[in-house]
Amino acid sequence: MYAIVEIAGHQYKVQKDQQIFVNRLQSEEGSKVSFDKVLLVENAGKITVGAPAVEGMKVTAHVEKHLKGDKVIVFKKKRRKGYQKKNGFRAYLTSIKIESIG
Repeated sequence: MYAIVEIAGHQYKVQKDQQIFVNRLQSEEGSKVSFDKVLLVENAGKITVGAPAVEGMKVTAHVEKHLKGDKVIVFKKKRRKGYQKKNGFRAYLTSIKIESIG
């Protein structure tokens, strides 16, 4: 069984006991969160598609910890003009573990 759920503006395919990294959530570490915007559910070959969300379905998860992602280098350059700019970026993430779908 899996579901496609919208979390913090992004869509994720989740299964029970799966750990995923999402954009930083406002919840405390160790707390439970639930997501009501379930877009699709697959259960034993039967697919239910919502319009826009499946009624009565929600995904519950456990917030494990808050962390920062890997560094992404942003490098800009214009040829023959002497212009170079180097910046770094680390996204703020939240690690969650899916507990139940239903």
